[in-house]
Amino acid sequence: MANTYSRIYLQIVFSPYAHENVIPVKHKEELQKYTTGIIQNRKHKLLAINYMHDHVHIFIGYKPSQSLPELIRDIKTNTSKFINERKWVLGKFRWQEGYGTFSYGHSQINDVIHYINTQEEHHRKSTFREEYIRMLDKFEVDYDPDYLFEWI
Repeated sequence: MANTYSRIYLQIVFSPYAHENVIPVKHKEELQKYTTGIIQNRKHKLLAINYMHDHVHIFIGYKPSQSLPELIRDIKTNTSKFINERKWVLGKFRWQEGYGTFSYGHSQINDVIHYINTQEEHHRKSTFREEYIRMLDKFEVDYDPDYLFEWI
């Protein structure tokens, strides 16, 4: 009997509403474990994850049995609820609408994992906005700067 096979690697990037610096660093590990569970329960393979105070990078081996918008909705909805139930931020936490998704080949896996795991180092030299625009430019994504994210 024939089966379906795929090898798709995606980096997903998104930010809190209004790009606020609200992702709790002291709860980073717990939030990453929780997000890992969401991804794995939907049969995707987590390769790297790093929550920064103002954005997140997630690198997965993507299973096309679930649509990408569904997966991202699941991650955003469940992590927002997780953060709000624990009262880790003042007021109500929510994510920006939209996200960036970038695809990679098998030979790039280690480089992307290293890049995500060393985010703290990258952000000593540049902001998330600068990083995100560089990624869009590198992947030749057409975008309107007025509609990237709502920046404070």
